[in-house]
Parts: sequence; structure tokens; C-alpha cells
Amino acid sequence: MSSEATSKPLYRDISAEDEDPEIVEIESYCVNCEKNGITRLFLTRIPFFKDVVVSSFTCDNCGLHNTELQPANKIQEKGVKYVCTINNIKDLNRQVVQTNHATISIPKLEFESPPNKGVLTTVEGVIDRAVEGLSQDQPVRKIQHPEVAEKIDVFIEKLKELKEVKEPFQIILDDPSGNSFIENPYAPNKDKDMTIHHYVRSRKQDEQLGLLEQEKAEEEPELEENKDEAKKEDIFDGKTEVASFRTNCPECNVPCDTNMKLVDIPHFKEVVIMATTCDACGHKDNEVKGGSGIEPKGTRITLKITDPSDMSRDVLKSDTASMAIPELDFAAEMGTLGGKFTTLEGLLVDIKGQLSGSNPFFTGDSSDKQRAKKIEIFCQEIQKIISGERLGDHFVLDDPAGNSYLQNVYAPEPDPEMTVEHYERSYEQNEDLGLNDLKTENYETS
Repeated sequence: MSSEATSKPLYRDISAEDEDPEIVEIESYCVNCEKNGITRLFLTRIPFFKDVVVSSFTCDNCGLHNTELQPANKIQEKGVKYVCTINNIKDLNRQVVQTNHATISIPKLEFESPPNKGVLTTVEGVIDRAVEGLSQDQPVRKIQHPEVAEKIDVFIEKLKELKEVKEPFQIILDDPSGNSFIENPYAPNKDKDMTIHHYVRSRKQDEQLGLLEQEKAEEEPELEENKDEAKKEDIFDGKTEVASFRTNCPECNVPCDTNMKLVDIPHFKEVVIMATTCDACGHKDNEVKGGSGIEPKGTRITLKITDPSDMSRDVLKSDTASMAIPELDFAAEMGTLGGKFTTLEGLLVDIKGQLSGSNPFFTGDSSDKQRAKKIEIFCQEIQKIISGERLGDHFVLDDPAGNSYLQNVYAPEPDPEMTVEHYERSYEQNEDLGLNDLKTENYETS
């Protein structure tokens, strides 16, 4: 492959300036006339869905035409479950991203919509889609099974009444792939009407996503190779050597290098730092994983920002940590920004960038002007903290796994501006970490 070909991202934004969109044409079988037609594949980016594959099939023999859109974003490490309470008609306008792996349920009506085609809609659109699906075969059903059709008509009326929001009801979005989303209209503030749970997938869910088959395919050919390599190569020392391996860039999906090393942080513990650099799009990223598992207790670190020099404090934020700035009424859930090893300034810059630049809910034609203005004001306040114009705010780093760290510049003496609390995790926090399903006593291996 030439250097020109690799310099372009695999998934690109749709643009009139792109003279070569690289549409792939494949001769394929027509199910209608049993002759050959043409399938065109286009890899692009669409807001909310991110990377997608747009496919179009055309048969010149019989005139059959068909188009499909398939999400191409990777499956996340954990599944996600949104539980949102709808209190008024305005809440029906919350935008919803539902992938083809997600289920939507309304406990009040004991209704559940199984995984279907990926869609970008609203809460009202979810209800309308359910009504449309149930109404589709009603004319035939009324003739063949009139009693069943009558019960379905009653249920359809109940669904339509939900749109009047005479009383609050819950909607649950459960996606084992971790790629679905319900909008928080109060962002960057915490949404009191919605809870987000990140959970460890079951073996059955991994199987439905096709992950187990992929693991088996990768493990089988490596078994014999690993036996031979273990004899020939010296044992890898993670503390002194840097491991390098090929991955796909999270921004443009072009293959790039990721370096990994075990680092001992003074007055803390060992962590694994992974750094990725992409030559194609210039994207740089680092991710941190705890090197010693989950701690017996959670850790909550609170720093009062009293001097501009506080911005240079080292911060290790694990992917299980949440962040908050109470004075700005800001709260970020577990998993936001992933795991990072940076400074406090770098972390605040990432928060500002996540809100002002990369989130399509807050920018573009789909954004609400009032909300966009609120985000703009919030980003300005964050910038004041970074520049030292605003002092006295508190930065809270809460990690139920106990794997996050904020530098104590007075170490080994206590830091007068920082408090570190160790607390017992709640059942919900243990559930998010997958600890409630662990069995460490009286178990048998198959």
C-alpha cells in the first residue's frame, strides 16, 4: 500500500472537497432475479453513529435497489444501561442513539422492544416506532385473531397516552455493546432524572456480539506458536522494557502503533500506561490501567484549587473514576474520557474539548441554542480555572476501584489543600465493577 493511501483516514467525513471518496464496488448476487448486480460500500462518519458503512445494491437486470447503514464503531469493554425518568412533555425530546444490539423497555407497560436496526431518534420517536410496529399487521390480525387484535389496540392506546405524560414513567435503554446513548439536556451538570450503569457482559451476551468466536479464532493458532516462542525468547520485563503492538486508531481507524509500559508512581502503586500515536491523522492518546487490580475500598480525592501551580499536579484517572467540580455544578460519570495519566490542566482541557468540540449533541443544526450557550459559558469558567483567574473551586476525583491518584506536592507530608477518603463501596458500585458476580470460594473449574 502506498504512503498516499495510508495518509487518509479509513472513515472520513462526507465533504464536497473530497475528490476521491473511495467507494468500493463489488459484483454480488441479486436475490430477486438471481443474476449479478453491483454493491457499493462507502465508509464514512455520521454524527451520533460515528463510523458507519453505507452499502447500496443495484441490479440493472431487474431494477432492484436496496440501501443499508451499519454502525462500524468498536464494541466497548463494558455494556451500558440507561434508566431515564420522563417527567414532562419536554423530556420526550431527549435524543436517543439506539444501536442494533440495544433493547428498549418501558416497565410501566411491561413493554420491551428487542434489538433492531440502529436508529437516531427521540424518546417520542421510540414510542411512535413501537406503535407503528404493533399497528403494522393489525388489519390482517383483526380478521384472523380478533381477540388478540383487540388487546393490541388497547395496548397501542396506552402507548399513545404516554406521550401526554399525565404521570412520570421510566424508559430503559440496555446495550451490551456499550454504544447506545440517551441525551442529558442538563449537561455539563448531572442529570438527576437519569442513571447510567456500566456493567460486565455475561458470557451469553459476549456470544451474541460474536466476541467468543473471535477470541477462539485468535487463541487457537497462537497456542503452538507461544510454546515455541517461550523457549526461544527471554522473559519480557515490563518495568524496564516497552512493549509495542499494532492497533487501529480510535479516530480514523488506520493501523497504528501502541506502546505499553509498567510504571511505578511514587507514593502510589504500579500502573500500566498505553500511548497511541497515529501517523495518518496525527491523533495522540494515552490510556491508564491499574496494575494491581481493584482495591478493597474506593477512594475519593478532593483538591481545593488555591494557586495556578495546582494545574501542574500529576493526575492518574482510571477508567472507573468519576469527576466533579461542585462550584460549577459539574459531574462526569464513570468512564468519561477513559483512563488518563496527565496533569490537572490537561484533564480540564480534555473536559472542555469533549464538551465544546467533539460532542454533536451540543453543536451543529441539532443543538439547542440555549444549551449551546450554557456549554459555552461553562467552558469559559473552566478556562478561568486553567489560567488561574478563578481560584477556590474544588476538584473531586471519585474512584470506587481505588486506582486513581492526584499528586501530593508536599509528600510525604500531608497536603493541606487535599483530602483523601477511603470508603466502603455500595452494592451498585460493586455491580458496575462486576464484583457481585465473582465467586472466590468453593468454586470448581471446568
